[in-house]
Amino acid sequence: MPEQLPFIVSLDVGSSSVRALVFDARGERIPQLGAQLFYEIAKTPDGGVEADADELLRLTIAALDSLHEQFRKAGTRPAAVAGSAFWHSFLGVDAEGRTTTPILHLFDTRAGKEAAELAGKLDAAAVHQRTGCRLHTSYWPAKLLWLKRARPEAFRATRRWMSFPEFAWLKLTGEAALSASMASGSGLWNQRTNAYDEMVLAALPVREDQLWPAARMDEAQTHLVGEYRTRWPLFDGIPWYPAYGDGACSNVGSGCVTPDRFCLMVGTSGAMRAVSPGVPSEIPRGLWCYKVDRERSVLGGALTNGGDVHAWMRRNLALPNAEETERALSTRETGAHGITLLPFFGGERSPYWRADLRGAMSGLSLATTPLDILQAGLEAVALSFASIFELMKPGLGAPRQVIASGGALLASRAWTQMMADALGLPVVLTEEKEASARGAALLAAERLGYPRPETPAGTVFAPRGEAQAAFQKLRQKREWLFRRIFEEE
Repeated sequence: MPEQLPFIVSLDVGSSSVRALVFDARGERIPQLGAQLFYEIAKTPDGGVEADADELLRLTIAALDSLHEQFRKAGTRPAAVAGSAFWHSFLGVDAEGRTTTPILHLFDTRAGKEAAELAGKLDAAAVHQRTGCRLHTSYWPAKLLWLKRARPEAFRATRRWMSFPEFAWLKLTGEAALSASMASGSGLWNQRTNAYDEMVLAALPVREDQLWPAARMDEAQTHLVGEYRTRWPLFDGIPWYPAYGDGACSNVGSGCVTPDRFCLMVGTSGAMRAVSPGVPSEIPRGLWCYKVDRERSVLGGALTNGGDVHAWMRRNLALPNAEETERALSTRETGAHGITLLPFFGGERSPYWRADLRGAMSGLSLATTPLDILQAGLEAVALSFASIFELMKPGLGAPRQVIASGGALLASRAWTQMMADALGLPVVLTEEKEASARGAALLAAERLGYPRPETPAGTVFAPRGEAQAAFQKLRQKREWLFRRIFEEE
């Protein structure tokens, strides 16, 4: 009888839900075990995007409560707890570990003035090459300045700044454990020295002792504290590895762990990434570079506007039901609608890094239908990925495969086909629905000494010649419209 591989709990904290899932050391999901709880992030008219850290912790605990009971009934226990969490977001706590601020999400754009101020004060290009992050509202530096000015009392009350998984680990294990992966997405971490960036910190009203110590990065915690040791005996006495950034986990979970495999993910937002050893000698201006761990980097670009473009159109256009819409999209000719659409509903990150961008559209006529507008929007997002792809190729080379994941593409084969046409390369749509959670489990399995499994199977979408040519024309029209609206006075 084959030896049963150990189970690994993967705690995946995303922008809409908390999932506590279970995988074995080969990355096979254990479907009988798991819990998922949903929540909503608060958005304000001035560009604020926040979440309540205490409420998110409550959901995390509830998910673990449910999972622990399932393990108890099954008569087994996990070998480790792994974590995947949204990159870039953070909060403050006081000396007693109580929250002083909400979680500021990466989509919060209220620090635009502070980002511009930092770009004028620091050598922005040099900061980008050291930290892999732009001086942009997505990252900690601008938000920290904004918090000091907008919420001075909360800022003064803060003793430590941390990501949400650090906060969760602090409450459950007594230590706010942090991974190099999560630190690398903050904008405070020097990718080349594996330490906090002294020049960036010097420009901020923050001290290094208010952050998790660099020397203790990636430490696992092995004991729960207080009530949780009694509450979850099956989760006590095993390693709780610090959470990794969700993008890094998605690459690992999709099997994209070498430079010749690009990962294309479309969920609420979207990203294209590739993993490589070390740190690239030069990081292209429109891209970012974070860490999987201290030895491996993940280079790529992220879109603020991904699956949310599709969701917005489904909410606001009189579209047919999802099945009928999908069937119609699969038969339509690329670009035949005559519309040029800029899908910047909430600003944009790669390659522009401009929070001021907004959606725009030209080419409407009396014959335009809701389906025309939807198709134009999905094609526009595919073109955004093509722009990132062109920036990645010079340093990494043309990939052998592009592996796609994310709920938005899993729900639309027609959109996945558009991606292949826009990129001019075959796209493999992975069958793995929980790439980030799986990736976190596999990274924990690596630390436990288990070998990396094979890449998950998937469906191949080959680019169509006539559609590729049509996408080139769409790209030219898009560039013309972008210049007229956002670059010309």
